[in-house]
Amino acid sequence: MRVDGEFAMCSAAAWSTLDNKHLFARNFDHTGIAEGSGVMYIPRCTEYISAVGEKKRSSRYSAVGMGICSQNGIYAVYDGVNERGLMGAQLYYRGFAYYPQECGGENIVQPPLLVYHLLAGCSSVDEAEETLRHETELSGKPLFGASAPLHWMFTDSSGKTLIAEPDKDGLRVYTDTAGVMTNSPPYPWHRLNLLNYTGLDNKDSEDTVFGRERTERCFSGSGFSGLPGDWSSPSRFVRLAAMLRYAVKGRDEKQGVAFFLRLMNSVAFPLGVVRVSDSECMTEGAPPFDYTVYTSVMCAESLKYYWNTYEDQSLRCVDMKKLKTEKEVRIYPIAEQL
Repeated sequence: MRVDGEFAMCSAAAWSTLDNKHLFARNFDHTGIAEGSGVMYIPRCTEYISAVGEKKRSSRYSAVGMGICSQNGIYAVYDGVNERGLMGAQLYYRGFAYYPQECGGENIVQPPLLVYHLLAGCSSVDEAEETLRHETELSGKPLFGASAPLHWMFTDSSGKTLIAEPDKDGLRVYTDTAGVMTNSPPYPWHRLNLLNYTGLDNKDSEDTVFGRERTERCFSGSGFSGLPGDWSSPSRFVRLAAMLRYAVKGRDEKQGVAFFLRLMNSVAFPLGVVRVSDSECMTEGAPPFDYTVYTSVMCAESLKYYWNTYEDQSLRCVDMKKLKTEKEVRIYPIAEQL
């Protein structure tokens, strides 16, 4: 069973609505998704492991998210939300992720299991930060046949955001961020790169005079002239950051989710525009293109997890509050209408 390909892309962002609902969204961009993946409801008190060979733990909080599980307590959650409103996702960090091969102690976590580990035990970004800084030892031991290069983003109902990146000098944790996450390079590079785009504005340019020639504007959107439009990680980061700065927020959760999906579509991969080699494909026979397999949006207050897929843009939803009496793990197929 293979969870992630080595060349996956992704985008994530935190946003809010006018009535102060806090949303988190991500695009899962790859050539496909691991067989068996689906939206999982994992109740509190579920036994799980944070690393193969380590002792089992018991989850403190229930959670809903996209991922894959196995019978021996492995829950690899790609993105999700827990009952306290903590939301998070893992994204690819190719070329920069570094994990020690040898670990010791009681806090060993394999990278693909970190999202669920924090959702299972932390009630807020502050608690997640404390756990990451003082109670987490990442292990480079392969899981499902690979050691996936990952970094992570978390947010909650306070609006705080956190980004964690495993570099050679240790696990770097950044708080109060721009609220955006894509892929490599590291977050400080993306933050510095935003200085190249401080002139972006949502106001159209006025008519201009060159000598005796007066040029009248004939199209809109000129304030964002220079906004990068390709699908590279730096370009997607800038586009999302710029849109979060100027985009009109939804008045409530329903409208906010709809508006957020529009923003995420602007950094989504249309099938065919990002070609990869056959060796980079998730599964044999998959199309040799990275594309946005699914987009998810979750809400810290309602505890709802929404998603759609490339093939079916209709919005599906799992409401964790309606599942609070469930004692067993439930899995919803990614492509099934609920």
